[in-house]
Amino acid sequence: MELEEIFKSVKKASKTLALIPDEKRNEILGAVADAIISHQSDILKANQEDLEKAGKNYAFYDRLLLTPQRLEDIAHDMRHVATLPSPLGHVLKEKTLDNGLHLKRVSVPFGVIGMIFEARPNVTFDVFSLCFKSGNAAILKGGKEADGTNRAEVKVIHDVLQKYDVDPHVVELLPATHEATGALLTAVGYVDLCIPRGSKRLISFVRDTAKVPVIETGAGVVHCYFDETGDLEKGKRIVDNAKTRRCTVCNTLDTLLINSHCLTDLPALVAPMAPKGVKLHADERSYKALKGSYPDELLVQVDDPDIWFTEWLSMQMGVCTVDNLDEALAHIDQYGSGHSESIVTEDEANARKFEAMVDAACVYVNAPTSFTDGAQFGLGAEIGISTQKLGARGPMALEEITTYKWLIEGNGQIRK
Repeated sequence: MELEEIFKSVKKASKTLALIPDEKRNEILGAVADAIISHQSDILKANQEDLEKAGKNYAFYDRLLLTPQRLEDIAHDMRHVATLPSPLGHVLKEKTLDNGLHLKRVSVPFGVIGMIFEARPNVTFDVFSLCFKSGNAAILKGGKEADGTNRAEVKVIHDVLQKYDVDPHVVELLPATHEATGALLTAVGYVDLCIPRGSKRLISFVRDTAKVPVIETGAGVVHCYFDETGDLEKGKRIVDNAKTRRCTVCNTLDTLLINSHCLTDLPALVAPMAPKGVKLHADERSYKALKGSYPDELLVQVDDPDIWFTEWLSMQMGVCTVDNLDEALAHIDQYGSGHSESIVTEDEANARKFEAMVDAACVYVNAPTSFTDGAQFGLGAEIGISTQKLGARGPMALEEITTYKWLIEGNGQIRK
């Protein structure tokens, strides 16, 4: 199909979603979750072909990789979405005017959501489950690295939809071409909202090019500040988990800020990461504190402050020394991206000040930023993590991909 024909088909199909009761949506989501497991051999075969094309040295190999356990997790998340209350039809505001007009503000779907993402084959299922549950149709534009996997996944979804007599055009996958990206971003009249999920370069391109509304899911330049009163054992677990759990995702730790009074604790604080091969880019004071205790081949001294803007997305991390909480806050304000920030502290006043002063979608006290995730927040799954302030902010799930309309009932009143 030509791109415009795809857009027309999805727009038309989106109208049919309003007639599907929530019970049937949930049943279909359960059926798709079952199909993910029963057809996992087809999905994993397509994924293996994508992995072989990308090569072992591909920077986001782990992000592209699917395994039986990861498919089990995806199916589990989809089943969880099916158990959540419907976000539709909620009366958000209601009143009767003096003239007798009765007003209600009710939650409704956006309509058609365009999703642009890179080598993240889990996104196909996550976006479908959230959009279908919330009554939105979805147009997916994946990256070329995951195209085979995405197509195998969409086939599984389409097969289930057809069995339930639901128009399969409620979810479509565009070709993995630049032309398709441009067409999606300018599909005025067909696409109600576009959400990019990927690199800073991708997100900037979408923001600068789009003629349709965009919710920006910004890159994550993420910090953890180890305060003068920080507990070392807590800090070791938090820093290690935030950096090494999955280093290619946006909530992973990029820069550790260490209070200068705690530099003697720094070698122990980062020790769990050495066996995992984490390369540290340290400022002068941090470098001196680590020299001789952290592997030389994994330790680099840096003096260019621009390095603190880096979202590493790999087993690398910055380490910067600050003298107090105010300096840590100033550093985060200058180099952070508004995604996720954390503090390790036993000082209640410092914890509250950090929460109040840090301008980010998610702010943690004595916990790792690896929890910034829709499923971890109890939202079932996520369609992205918004770093903007207008509208959705943080993990976006069912409520965040609905809007509202006013319903007004009268009895013949006219305006003077």
